[in-house]
Amino acid sequence: MQKLQTQGVHHITLVGADRQTSIDFWEGVLGMPFVFEQPNLDDPSQNHIYFDPGDGRLITVFTDENRRPDPSPNPTGIGNVHHIAFSVSQATFSQAAKRLSERGIANSGVKDRGMFDAIYFRDPLGQLYELSSYKFVPPDGMTHVEVLMEAHRLRIERGAYNIAEPHLADAIEILIRRRRPSLSEDRSPKNPYPAKADQELV
Repeated sequence: MQKLQTQGVHHITLVGADRQTSIDFWEGVLGMPFVFEQPNLDDPSQNHIYFDPGDGRLITVFTDENRRPDPSPNPTGIGNVHHIAFSVSQATFSQAAKRLSERGIANSGVKDRGMFDAIYFRDPLGQLYELSSYKFVPPDGMTHVEVLMEAHRLRIERGAYNIAEPHLADAIEILIRRRRPSLSEDRSPKNPYPAKADQELV
């Protein structure tokens, strides 16, 4: 018996209402380019439209001009999708609540998730979405997941409730020490400042 090894998310497909509602939300609110469309190959009475969320993968939506948007919150019971999160820069995140509110879109306001900041809101069809912005940049050549795995190890070791900024900072230092060589034999923290140094800050 062998695993079926995945290599990333290929695409996510949602059941939409009419075509224009999806275009106005995915491109008009979230800025995802509308890249192509074709019939739903399993049901030619429906349209299938595709958007680029920013990482070269796809968000796709089945649309039908006979369906109208229903903003009632989608069910979140066992087997249902709770929410989908999209990554945004800190610059964009800092504007998210304001720009959602300007459109009359109710939102959660900023939520501190320890390793990233988040804001939640619903689309015109009642699905919950999250905009997330990491509080850290991984070292060059490494991924967010690698940093988070090391930060998790530190969190458990220290008995913390959740990953927080000190775990992330220390995880990055550990990963760099582990992956980047140095001529120094001792790479422990040092203090090069004189004991009574009074420094002027420009």
